[in-house]
Order: sequence, then C-alpha cells, then structure tokens
Amino acid sequence: MRAVVQRTLQSRVAVDNEIIATIGQGLTVLLGVGHDDSQEDVSYLAEKIVNLRIFSDNSGKMNLSLLDIKGELLVVSQFTLYGDCRKGRRPGFDGAAPPELALKLYDAFVERCKQLGVIVATGKFQAEMTVSLDNHGPVTILLDSKKKF
Repeated sequence: MRAVVQRTLQSRVAVDNEIIATIGQGLTVLLGVGHDDSQEDVSYLAEKIVNLRIFSDNSGKMNLSLLDIKGELLVVSQFTLYGDCRKGRRPGFDGAAPPELALKLYDAFVERCKQLGVIVATGKFQAEMTVSLDNHGPVTILLDSKKKF
C-alpha cells in the first residue's frame, strides 16, 4: 500500500460538484492499493499514519500525532500512486490492485483507522473526485507498506 499523507487544516471531496466529505484539522490521505497487498499492509499503514508525529507541540516541534490532537482523517482512494512512468510517457498501472481487492483493502484501512479512535471521512471509490485541501506547513509524507521509500 502507498499513501501520500498531508497535514491539513481542512479538506473536502466533491463528486459531480457535490461535496460528499469534509474534515477539519487533521490528515488527508491519498491511498493506493497494490496487487500484492494484504491485511498486514492495512494494519501497518493505518497504525503508522494515525501515530505519525507530524503535528506541532507547544514548543513548535513536530511531536504530536493525529490521535494526540484529536484530528480527523480524510481518506481518498488513488490507484495512480502505482503509476509506473519509467518507460515512455504514459504511465502503466500494472502494480495497482484490481478493483475488487482494492476496495476490500481500502475499506479495511478505513475501518482500522476508526478502530484506532480516529474520525474518518472518505471519498467515493472509483469515482472522479475533486479533492480540495489546505496543506499546513506544508507537510507531505510518502509512505509505502513494503518500505520501498
């Protein structure tokens, strides 16, 4: 699984010009599922993200997690995180999971984050979405459950 994690003051998702999800301060996560991902990847990434210490404490040091600040989480599926652009000019998406597996693991990720005590909002799986956010910092972190980066 791959994730682009952004520390945000607020974010929202719209489908067909209708806002379907919105959060206040917290994290906006673009989540991609790979064809070889499993429940272990879900658990690793969910626990990593909700406990990632990227919010400032009283001293201005990044020392607090999403759980510490009681922030919210917006999760948006994004298979294009598995785009391979090494050959030619058009990305290939062979590394992305098929939709059935991707949806199952995406839903499991959302559920695991909720179990960890986070308020979670989501985009709409397989829909064309408009994601709007106010990235605070800016702080953007790339994560991969296979630890490729």
